Amino acid sequence: MKQRAKTPVFPAVIPDIEEWPIYTLSEDRRAFIQEIDAFTQDRLTRKSTQKVTDLIAETVYQERIRIKEERWKVDPPKERQFWSRIRRKLVKYSLDKPDAEAKQNNAEILQTIIHRYSEEIVGTFRIRTFRFARRFLTLFFNTLLQARQRGFWRIGGQKRRLLAEKLIVEGELEKIRGLFTKGTLVVVPTHFSNLDSILIGYVLDLILGLPSFSYGAGLNLYNTGYTAYFMNRLGAYRVDRRKKNSIYLETLKTMSNLSLQRGTNSLFFPGGTRSRSGKLEEKLKLGLLSTTVEAQRALYQQGKDQKLFIVPLVLGYHFVLEAPYLIEGYLRTLGKERFLKSRDDFYNPLQIIRFIWKVLSEGNDIALSFGQPMDVLGNPVDIDGNSYDKYGNLIDVRDYFVTDGKVTEHLQRESEYTKDLAEKIVERYHSDNIVLSSHLVAYGAFQMLRKENARLDLFGLLRLPHEDYVFKASVLKDVIEQIRQELFLLESAGKIKLSQVISGDIDALIKDGLAHLGTFHLKKPLKYNKTKEIISEDFTLLYYYHNRLDNYHLDEVIELKKEAMVTLEPV
Repeated sequence: MKQRAKTPVFPAVIPDIEEWPIYTLSEDRRAFIQEIDAFTQDRLTRKSTQKVTDLIAETVYQERIRIKEERWKVDPPKERQFWSRIRRKLVKYSLDKPDAEAKQNNAEILQTIIHRYSEEIVGTFRIRTFRFARRFLTLFFNTLLQARQRGFWRIGGQKRRLLAEKLIVEGELEKIRGLFTKGTLVVVPTHFSNLDSILIGYVLDLILGLPSFSYGAGLNLYNTGYTAYFMNRLGAYRVDRRKKNSIYLETLKTMSNLSLQRGTNSLFFPGGTRSRSGKLEEKLKLGLLSTTVEAQRALYQQGKDQKLFIVPLVLGYHFVLEAPYLIEGYLRTLGKERFLKSRDDFYNPLQIIRFIWKVLSEGNDIALSFGQPMDVLGNPVDIDGNSYDKYGNLIDVRDYFVTDGKVTEHLQRESEYTKDLAEKIVERYHSDNIVLSSHLVAYGAFQMLRKENARLDLFGLLRLPHEDYVFKASVLKDVIEQIRQELFLLESAGKIKLSQVISGDIDALIKDGLAHLGTFHLKKPLKYNKTKEIISEDFTLLYYYHNRLDNYHLDEVIELKKEAMVTLEPV
């Protein structure tokens, strides 16, 4: 069996927090907001006067609907009055006015809206709050992962090493640390849980020794006082996904663009939101991703050689706390009337006590796989930041932004670069995905169920009476072995990664997968019953965890023995 290398714990790249880029940006917050206001205003006012008028009118309309239908506690006070005032100004000073007069009045109205948005988006970074959060997260993850020892609040040395043993952190870690000193890092992770941001921040800080990153946090996380207090002081910028209007989105993109130009390392989820299905992201949102390309071009225009480096990151959990709600939302969208919502037992007091006990008493590995760092064109880079094309030839990224011997803005060209970058990131997600035992066991079990009931569609399968079905251990073992052999081939081709247990004894593999699969869920996707038979308490959750290995075409290598096949009737 291959032995898993211990996760190293690195020293800080920049020990003095006051020298961190995120702190420098926060200290210059007022000037930074002024930059955002001016840049966004210039970008939007390049449009015709009528288009700007329509843009403002559309924004007012959408915001008034949002206030009426979806208000949050975190929303600024007197929002209704603000947008009513903007509407009156638009009607009085812009509509049906001469072009020159309307243009000037539009500029004033637009400036007011942009500034309101930029003040809302840009966060701050407070050193005292960061230090407290660092200590709290150590306590939190030690509890969650069972890293227990004396000195519970102490950070450093043995405590950090003990926690690191519970985290599978792989990738070109030394290269990533080296690139931090050569340019600006942009980490683009997969997104499965609300735990992601906290976990990634912890690993970047206390494992890799990197200064804090600027990261996007959904505005909904600010609805509670304690959460809002910390988020407002830890370098997060606020993202309100209710706001779909062009002015807000342009302001958000400008913030990202200018912060990258200032050398602030960034982290955002290019998938946009948590994976509802449990699958790895296949199609990325291009909005914030495009700002990396624009920022790189802008730096070259300024005569700077500073480069941006994109670092894909794949997270892997044995469990996702929100899985029941995520997969339900996915299936409701996919199947509409064909999906029947199951009864929710989460509010049963005994179940809640059981849930809390499991959180505090059972340990689980978590995998973080850092992918091959690349430039904004998707080309791999070496530890010195040099870029290479697919043939291994050294290239100069600056040349890709040159027209007639000069670096120029060409948004259509940069849009194509962004699409290419997104495709390269998705490729890395699939290649750097670490298969945990729970992923393999869940995939094998659901495929076994699917092949034994081939006449049913997905929703028919999910309606099968799980209490009447037993996964025959010998058949499941045979299915998992077939899948495992294909995974070995994919790993040797560099198309996936396998955790240590995958290559070990198959009985131990299945036992480990069953022990960890959906550990904290009230209904287990798979488990041993009292007579040691393998059963499922929730086919929908089993499907969710199965999806982690979807799109590798592993189903094509599975052959069930006919005498082993069992069919059920849907309820």
